[in-house]
Amino acid sequence: MNKIQKPINATINSLTTGPTLRPWDVEPEVVELQELLRAHGFRLSVTGEFDSRTEDAVMIFQRRQGMRVDAIVGPKTWAALKMNVKPGTRILRKGLTGADVYELQGLLQVNGYPVRRDGFFGNETKQAVLNFQQRHKLRENGEVDQVTWGVLQNGPGSR
Repeated sequence: MNKIQKPINATINSLTTGPTLRPWDVEPEVVELQELLRAHGFRLSVTGEFDSRTEDAVMIFQRRQGMRVDAIVGPKTWAALKMNVKPGTRILRKGLTGADVYELQGLLQVNGYPVRRDGFFGNETKQAVLNFQQRHKLRENGEVDQVTWGVLQNGPGSR
């Protein structure tokens, strides 16, 4: 019998990939790593530098996930970070991917915005967020913070 997959499973590779990051890297993707670690409960400053505090958080996260503890953020660590992130725990913006983006797109659909539900925060999702924020008199920046999440979760017709 064939198992029916959720749409997110069909795009899991594109959703969970990221460059391999190592301690002391300074890359734009380190910002996303630090934001994801914060969403998983780690107290970190978002600096874009893979410093010793980020390294410690990565190793603790890897240990908690039963992964090889090496402080290297490769495909398995990215996947665990992105697929297990609780919706509403990080600010979402264009370019991000993950289970929380997939959930955002579902909420946008429920609220009447016909976006593709693929877990990638692209132009279409940003425009829907901007339209939603305008309609609900929220700060129009195309980013989904806790306020926007809260209004989205109230469902269609909420004001």
